[in-house]
Amino acid sequence: MGNIKCLLFLLLFLLTPNSFPQEIKKYEFAGLFYPLDKDELNRTIDRFMSQAIVPDIKGQILGIICPHAGYIYSGPIAAYSYKSVEGRLFDTVILLGPSHRYYFEGVSVYPEGFFDTPFGKLEIDKDMAGQLNSLSFVKFETKFFYGEHSLEVQLPFLVKVLPRCKIVPMLFGRLDFEQMKTLADNLASLAKKKRILLVVSTDLSHFHPYSQAKGIDLETIKYIEDNNASWLWRSVQMGEQRACGILSVITFALYMKEQGGNTQIIKYANSGDTAGDESRVVGYVSAVGYVKKRGVEKEGTMELTKEEKITLLNIARKTLEDFLKDKKRPHFEVDSDRLKEKRAVFVTLKKLGELRGCIGRIVADTPLYETVSKVAIDSALNDPRFRPVMYEELKDIEIEISVMTPFEKIEGLEEIEVGKHGLMIKKGFYSGLLLPQVPTEYGWDKKTYLEHLCYKAGLESNAYKDKDTIIYKFSAEVFSESEIKD
Repeated sequence: MGNIKCLLFLLLFLLTPNSFPQEIKKYEFAGLFYPLDKDELNRTIDRFMSQAIVPDIKGQILGIICPHAGYIYSGPIAAYSYKSVEGRLFDTVILLGPSHRYYFEGVSVYPEGFFDTPFGKLEIDKDMAGQLNSLSFVKFETKFFYGEHSLEVQLPFLVKVLPRCKIVPMLFGRLDFEQMKTLADNLASLAKKKRILLVVSTDLSHFHPYSQAKGIDLETIKYIEDNNASWLWRSVQMGEQRACGILSVITFALYMKEQGGNTQIIKYANSGDTAGDESRVVGYVSAVGYVKKRGVEKEGTMELTKEEKITLLNIARKTLEDFLKDKKRPHFEVDSDRLKEKRAVFVTLKKLGELRGCIGRIVADTPLYETVSKVAIDSALNDPRFRPVMYEELKDIEIEISVMTPFEKIEGLEEIEVGKHGLMIKKGFYSGLLLPQVPTEYGWDKKTYLEHLCYKAGLESNAYKDKDTIIYKFSAEVFSESEIKD
């Protein structure tokens, strides 16, 4: 009898989520809400994305709103939001969704580890999650995330369009308006430190006849587009049940107000449109929140001073000298705020005028001066095209640094200016990048530039013409040791 009790206790323990985060939280809804097979899931999302025609958002995207039903119902609508952020640069994605299974006060955050998907793992931004600990209504109860689909169904899309981003999963219980305002203000503060994207997971009205549901949803959408958090909160107080993730939506509206942003509705439909049964439908919306580009978001506005350029070049030189000689990377401190900003950068090494190594980091997740130090080592030792640089070679090597602006998706090849724009190409899982100075150095025209970009990505030379190929442009502030000395 005692053994039976022990076995029952062990079984209960194994089946009951606890409050300690697993190193990897396994997916639970693959095969139910979306395909389990990796190839089938890939084809499904690719089909949704290819059918989504989205407007060009002229600005910095702050967040998106997406539905969270089974992909057969809401996947085609969710694709619109995700296509809007494809190829954009973010450090961390903060996922906001409703808890369907558990009822609790406040907000619960999953603090650390990984969330798994059929495509691979997404790492939780432990540091950013921890910064939410100061809010009295935030808890870190991981059990609330088990058996919950609202965030999980977003993850395969995220891996496809933003594969390098970290995440902060957040589930909403019961909150009042002031708590949501406090959370929105806190998220706005975090956005000053990192480039974050909010992903709000919500469906709209549930189980009304088609025409009635559409009338309710279009009214709700109007107030979402206006960022009218007060009206949305009143609908909650009146028990109207306009959206299952309405508290996440209200927080999003408050966040957009705080950021001075706009929300654009890019697709609305309901399950009657996607699945055919119009008797009891669920509404779905995709929306994008954005602000006009500011400051360093614009092309060519890095504007480093000569002293800042010299500092970065000295950091790169000192790093190579110390690391190649003693295998130790020196510690640096800088006073310039610009050098402390998170920027993407490439370091190029040339020996007697010939390329000797070039590697960069296109994800802006580290202060610029630290990135230059790390990338200088990579360029010397890890460029697969060359043997590692030796310490004795440094006297003949010139260092060139390219500080990049954010990527911007092009709509037509006429937007590309040779000598001004660097390019990144993406087609499926293939990608490649060329810096803006490369075509000038080799005397390429635009066609040749694009062909070599394709070669760099491992694609056919004319792949840049294909409909499913995406090209991003960027500019860079390029400076070298010989230039500064002159």
